[in-house]
Amino acid sequence: MTAQFACAVDELAPEEARLVELTGVDGAPVPVALVRDGDGAYHALSDVCSHGAVSLSDGEVEGCLVECWLHGSQFDVRTGRPVQLPATRPVPVYPVTVEGDQVLVDVDAPVAVA
Repeated sequence: MTAQFACAVDELAPEEARLVELTGVDGAPVPVALVRDGDGAYHALSDVCSHGAVSLSDGEVEGCLVECWLHGSQFDVRTGRPVQLPATRPVPVYPVTVEGDQVLVDVDAPVAVA
């Protein structure tokens, strides 16, 4: 698979997140938190918090952080790394491209966290 349409560029305001369900290489749905950070850049990460298994797209976005609404863990949307406990494990992040007025995400090529 290749990058898939996630939304139009004007559908997501800065410091906003939304759930998009894309299709993995095996045909299974992949829940993605599509986030526009405070500078207007788009990011895609797994929508499932690594601590509480709840939707990150329901959390607040501030700058480059998204906060899990259940226990307050915060994740850097650029790397997927947790920066606030109780989460200690990163979540997968996916490559995002903007082509014209479309935001595209490639869920088949998660970015490795070092």
